[in-house]
Amino acid sequence: MNILDENILESQRERLAAQGVPFRQIGYEIGRKGMDDEEIIPFLLQLSRATFFTHDLGVYKRQLCHVRYCLVYLSVGKYEAAEFIRRVLRHSEFNISVKRMGTVLRVSRSGISIWRLHASEAEQVGWP
Repeated sequence: MNILDENILESQRERLAAQGVPFRQIGYEIGRKGMDDEEIIPFLLQLSRATFFTHDLGVYKRQLCHVRYCLVYLSVGKYEAAEFIRRVLRHSEFNISVKRMGTVLRVSRSGISIWRLHASEAEQVGWP
């Protein structure tokens, strides 16, 4: 299940919907508006194989890796979120939810930095 943080703009939400990308957004279809950052992780643990997309740098931490979810920090402009969400979901390393579980990603124009569960260093992958 793809989950968008509240901080993903309505225009980006509409682009994803128009492109057929399945998602739910905090405060709209799932969760509640104004959820604190501290509430997000326990909330994700209640879901099945959630991938959470946000502009909040605070999620890009190795210690947040968990086998039950994937966290994606979008280090791109707010008006580029939909494009990069689609790129992540189509990337051969992350194109199915099982491949994403246990990771924390930092997505930028230059590529993806990946913390994996039990890894001692972050990996880097480029865009195809």
